[in-house]
Parts: sequence; C-alpha cells; structure tokens
Amino acid sequence: MSRITRRNFLKSTSAVAGTSLILTGTQASGKVKGANDRLRIAVAGLNGRGKSHLGGWASQKNVEIAYVADPDKNVLSSTMKNLQGKAKGKFTTQGISDIRTALEDKTVDAVSVATPNHWHSLITVWAAQAGKHVYVEKPMSHDCDEGRVVVEAQKKYGVVIQHGTQRRSDAGIAGLHEAIQAGKWGPLEISYGYCCKPRGGIGQKSVSTAPSNLDWNLWRGPADIDEYHGNYAHYNWHWFWKTGNGDMNNQGTHQLDVARWALDKDQTHPVRVMALGGRFQWKDQGETPNTMFAIAEYPNGQYAFFNVRNVNYKGYQRQVENEYYFKDGGKIIRNKYFAKGSSKGENVSVKPGKVTPGGNWGSFIAACRAGDPSMANGNALDAHYGCVLGHLMNNSYRLGTKVPFNAKAGGFADNSNASEHFLKIHDIMNNGVGIPKDGAEYIVGPWLEYDPKTERHTGEFAAEANALLKDKNRAGFEIPAAGKV
Repeated sequence: MSRITRRNFLKSTSAVAGTSLILTGTQASGKVKGANDRLRIAVAGLNGRGKSHLGGWASQKNVEIAYVADPDKNVLSSTMKNLQGKAKGKFTTQGISDIRTALEDKTVDAVSVATPNHWHSLITVWAAQAGKHVYVEKPMSHDCDEGRVVVEAQKKYGVVIQHGTQRRSDAGIAGLHEAIQAGKWGPLEISYGYCCKPRGGIGQKSVSTAPSNLDWNLWRGPADIDEYHGNYAHYNWHWFWKTGNGDMNNQGTHQLDVARWALDKDQTHPVRVMALGGRFQWKDQGETPNTMFAIAEYPNGQYAFFNVRNVNYKGYQRQVENEYYFKDGGKIIRNKYFAKGSSKGENVSVKPGKVTPGGNWGSFIAACRAGDPSMANGNALDAHYGCVLGHLMNNSYRLGTKVPFNAKAGGFADNSNASEHFLKIHDIMNNGVGIPKDGAEYIVGPWLEYDPKTERHTGEFAAEANALLKDKNRAGFEIPAAGKV
C-alpha cells in the first residue's frame, strides 16, 4: 500500500479523494531505555483530558513533552504559555497544529492521544506505523472496526499501546477480579456497570463558519461532517454520533471495561446485545441518549448490564461504579458482599492483583522504557473488547423504535434479572425525574446477534447492524483496513 508523509501530502495540490494519509513507518525497534534516558512524548489534543495528560507526563522523571498538538490556535497558545512556566528550561516544547509533524520526528518515542473520539484510532495507527508507543484516551475506537485495526497495528509494529482506562492500573480491582474468576463467591452471573452522573442539555447552535482560530479541516479529520456549529468545539461533540459515543462510551468506557474484565477470562465479545432509553427532558441538539439500560449476553451465559442516567433531579444518586451478581443470589456492591437475602454486607478483602506499578502514567512510561507491550495496563486487545461492548449497545439503541414510556417497554418477561434492574431505572425516571406516562417515549433497540470470531452480526437485523460497525471517513483521513496497516 502506498504510504505518504504529511509533508508530501501538503505539497500535493490535488489531495486526491480516497488517498489515505499514512505515515511511513517501521517495526518498533524494541530499544530499551534506561531510567536516565530521556523519553520524548507528543500530546495530541489539549482540552479536557489533554490537560490531565500533560500533568501526568510532567510528573514522570526524565520525560520530556516534546510536542503539543491542537487545531485550535488559542488552545495551543495557552497551553504553550503554561508549559513554558512548568518546564523552567528543562526542556523545550514545540507547539503544532498537526500531530503528523511530531510523528515525522524520529526522536519522539511516544504519542499521547486526547483528541475527540473520532480521531483516537487513526492517530494511534499512524503512531504505530511510525514506530511510536501510544497512550490513547478512552474510548480507543469510535466504532467497532477501528478497534480491530488498532489491534492489528499493535501486533505488526510491536509498540506499546495502553488504553486510558485508569482502573486497569488499580491492583485492588485486579485482585477482586482474580478472586471472582477463581470462584471465591461462586459463579458470576451479571457484571453491572453504572455511568450515572448529572449533566445538562446543550441547547441549539446554528450552522456557522468555524472561528478563525480553529482549523476546521483538522478538527473534523476522519469524521464525515461538513458543516460546523458551536456545539462541536470543544466538549459537546461527545453527544453527536459522528464525533462522540454518548456517555455509554465516554465516562462509561471505564465501567464497561471493568464489567467485561470481571467475566471469565475466555470471554471476548457478547453473542447478543440490546439497549433501550431516550433523551428525556432536554430539548436540545444532542443525539445520544441521556438515559439507557443495556444488556449483553456472552457465550458462557454470563451477562454484562449497563446503566446510563444523566438527567439531574432532586435526590439524584450519582453512581459511577460497578456491581457483581452471583448465581447463588449473592452480590458485591460498593466493596461489600451481601449473601442471598441478607441486608448486612461484609467488607470484601482480597489480595492485590497483578498490574504494572506506577499508576496509569508511570506504568506506561515503564512499558515504553522496557519496550514491552505486555506491561501495558489496559492493552489494545482488552481495550477493543471493552469498547466494542459499548459500541454494540449504542448500535442497538440507534436501530431502535419508539414505544410508549412504560414499565413494559423492555420486554424482559423471559429475564427476571433484566426486568428487575430495568424497573428500578424506570421508577427513577417516572417518579424521580417526573417523566409523564402520557406523551413520553422510550427508544427500544432490537436484540442484535453477534459472532465473536468474525466480529460481524448475524440474524434478523444483521444488515442494518453491520452497517454501523464502521463509520464513513472523509477523504484523506481514512482508517485503513485491519489487513492493510
């Protein structure tokens, strides 16, 4: 496959449609860096999580922030001023609009990706092709197929790829899951994740010209969007399907990953999923749901449940956490084990599990210095499985139909556990939020059958569901096929 550098591309006046911008790359050298060798890192995306990335790398010894990249001139300028004060002459950082400039620099060791979701996989693949290690913010992929491409790129180029799911660096959670998988409390039946944090509506923004400080072409990159509106930059892109993934694969990525992590080790993808919910109360421009209940069934009969609730109300209970339900009726909630029928929980005590020490930032740096991808806390393959779980749930919702807002909307008569947990959510939305029974509607998605081996849908809704596995990309920013990285 033809590979062209950014420099050559920019020299070309034609920018032919369909040309893929893929940097010339080589197999990672596997060079081991000692503790006294400076590791040079480039950070792409400087808002939101990007600020955390900068702080995280700055806290590490002998790590130089070599480049910072952002298509917003104002954000870039502000970041550079802050970094100059923090660096105090220890290193010099270059501010750039296009991350490909840093990828062409052979002295750069790693790339840190904190851009909007639609950029995550493409930059990760480019970086791997250039022989750079990658710390990529969650979710690693914006769609199902992108994740497989990243996995194959990691295999081919041998670089470290670590997903920004910080809980993978928590030895306590690792130990808990090791105990669950060893059968300490009996067989696990349901691994349940919650992303219930209050948010607000985003209003309406008219189509307009992008502000002069924003390179609109670079900002949208692979996202198949033409027109700019003010709800894209710089945070509300989360709530549009072509740029974000809703809270299911925003904050929820952490809890989804934890939920799948607790399942039996041989479980990769679910065999079927469904979701229902809605965007209640907010009369705004956003597309993604603010309320969702989703269920995924795995080949061994285990389930992953997920709950998104963002609509604020008096008495709102914030839940950004995970629960575990066992076949004998026992459960673990907020680090307490409740035996079947008991309301008195016992503190859960387990041995620390196996993780690379140093937290999410330090563990990545250690893996880069060792040139050892296996040291990543949250590797590309685990990231792929966790992200796909959320993508499939979202896709069921996107294919859903509207039904009256009522307790029977889920149609879970054959699954008492699903029915029980959905009814809890429905009660909150009805009585807590105050959604009226008359006039409101749930969007109920179909059960989507999925083949974990082929990573393709089968069954009744296969055609529609498979069409959602891969986003259309803009010319010049295409994500390559998995077999062509």
